[in-house]
Amino acid sequence: MNILFACSEAFPFIKTGGLGDVAYALPEALKKLGDDVRLVLPAYRGVLEASDKIVELGEFMVKGFSVSYSFRLLQVTKKSYDTDVYLIDIPELYDRAGSPYCDEAGEPWMDNTERFVVFSQAVSLLTQCFTELESGNKWTVDVVHCNDWQTGLVPAFLKASGSSVKSIFTIHNLAYDGLFNYESFMQLDLPKEWWSGEFIEFYGSASMLKSAMIFSNSVTTVSPNYAHEICTEKLGLRFDGVLRSLGDKFSGILNGIDLDEWNPQNDPYIQQNYSTGKQVASSKRANKFALLKGTKLPQEDKPLLGFIGRLVEQKGIALICEILPELFKATNVSIIILGSGQSNYENELKKLAKTWPERLHLHIGYSESLAHRIEAGSDIFLMPSKFEPCGLNQMYSLRYGTLPVVNNTGGLADTVVNATLSTFKNNTASGFVMKNSDANSLLVCINTALELYTDKARWKQLQNTAMKKNSGWIKSAKAYRKLYAKKPAKTGKNSPEKVSQ
Repeated sequence: MNILFACSEAFPFIKTGGLGDVAYALPEALKKLGDDVRLVLPAYRGVLEASDKIVELGEFMVKGFSVSYSFRLLQVTKKSYDTDVYLIDIPELYDRAGSPYCDEAGEPWMDNTERFVVFSQAVSLLTQCFTELESGNKWTVDVVHCNDWQTGLVPAFLKASGSSVKSIFTIHNLAYDGLFNYESFMQLDLPKEWWSGEFIEFYGSASMLKSAMIFSNSVTTVSPNYAHEICTEKLGLRFDGVLRSLGDKFSGILNGIDLDEWNPQNDPYIQQNYSTGKQVASSKRANKFALLKGTKLPQEDKPLLGFIGRLVEQKGIALICEILPELFKATNVSIIILGSGQSNYENELKKLAKTWPERLHLHIGYSESLAHRIEAGSDIFLMPSKFEPCGLNQMYSLRYGTLPVVNNTGGLADTVVNATLSTFKNNTASGFVMKNSDANSLLVCINTALELYTDKARWKQLQNTAMKKNSGWIKSAKAYRKLYAKKPAKTGKNSPEKVSQ
């Protein structure tokens, strides 16, 4: 099957979080199953700089909100990455300093919605223009796999063009929906009747996220538990009615992780490679001391906590900031935090690091090398997300025998089994699950983990159970392949108009 994978970021070209990892690992898993998968991204400055070779394949036109844009279709290659990658090159929209979504000061680009409306339209056009390219690049697209709101209008543009190409849409995070107004909608030459609660209109605006739910052939999200949660009023962010109306068209498929990229047996970033068995404790101790070098943290074999993620409210960083002073006063733990995000959280963590320089090491930004070393060298990984569609870091942590402390939500609940007497007995315990999403529950959970840390036999049992979990992508890729081949599903009895507004 020929699959065009459309995304706003992808490792190893550009990555801000888990979406970038998924855009790398899922296509790789599908290719192992025999599919021809190709990736399309915006031509960000960082992607162009990360590419080893760039070839122009053609030039095309798409419409924005007030002007039309000419875009070059580029094909790029990168050493050690053999997937075909195409770029939509519109310099005035994508060739900028900063991240895919924010400027260098961390502020979202004011024209983000138009940037990705245009990207969506270009992806839709690309499914048709492959056959117009020179003979060496001709390709027929069977399915477009779209990801998050940045590609949310791809299914609508396909529908409007009369295309027979199927579209699958995956919700990685329901909290971001891509809204624009009626005047902008009218500039896109989409059918006027689509401005209604039954189609694209959503509480007075057009929603790219809702558009994808309505017009794609199948809608997925990244864990079964999150699929259930967002169909409720509590976590549905006003989309719960739309999602419930989709019926069998909507499902949750748990993300996997790249078992080659995240493998303590041969990870090139870490001091000492290891696997389950006797050497776990000594190897993790060696990795801990290697990690501690270059920090002001004590070079001692004391409990080391790790956190990797965006410094935003969703990730529970406020809870971590709240409990750290008490945790430092009552225990001998240290913590290493890697991430960037909202300035208020960055500033709060900087203050804490200045107050507790021998207990907290803070790295603002992202480093692939440091992320691997934190997973290998930490004893406990903190992931107290308020909500978490799937999460990948807790699965990396399990793979590295770094026991996760998580909130009981979304994919965290699907992947981490709380350590209790019964789960120890049946050998399924793999981490620590908070009872509630608050600071006290996080502190209690960490203290429970620290108490077990002193019981070397039980800690070893937890590590071995965690490291033996099968978190690879093949099972998930097979589930996606079934959706790619599936006939259009029937929706539920209620129309989106009746249940969403």
